[in-house]
Amino acid sequence: MQVLILYYSRTNNTKKLAEAVAEGVAATGATAVLKNTEEVEMDDFRNSAGVIAGSPVYFGVMAAQLKKVFDDFVGVRRVMENKVGAAFASGSHHSGGKETTILSILQCMLIYGMIIVGDPMNASGHYGVACCKEPDETAVSDGFKLGKRVAELCARL
Repeated sequence: MQVLILYYSRTNNTKKLAEAVAEGVAATGATAVLKNTEEVEMDDFRNSAGVIAGSPVYFGVMAAQLKKVFDDFVGVRRVMENKVGAAFASGSHHSGGKETTILSILQCMLIYGMIIVGDPMNASGHYGVACCKEPDETAVSDGFKLGKRVAELCARL
């Protein structure tokens, strides 16, 4: 079973958080497929039991590069129904729109018919994982926990 960790990162902060998420997926024995928006292919969506997508905050929503993937891959929308979806974000300010960015990603996943999960209660128990600039120890730990949670739920389904 594989889980796709999809991200866009201009400064590598979101990439570092994506790597922590991928480690959490891999810790369950699932295959973590870590791809940025330039590398991802439609088959990565089709072949994954879940997708965890991340973006930096761009005007309170996901980056256009990530939105383009959801727009371009709409043809697999029915295939994605009932797969697990989750999100993460990075931003430069402590109140700079990370939750609204996560919600913009989750909206796409809902339209794809995915089963949406937030981060586990032993992380923050909210919409998803977020960090301010480079992920600190807490963000890395929470990212790991999110990846683990999604992979465990994929295995159950």
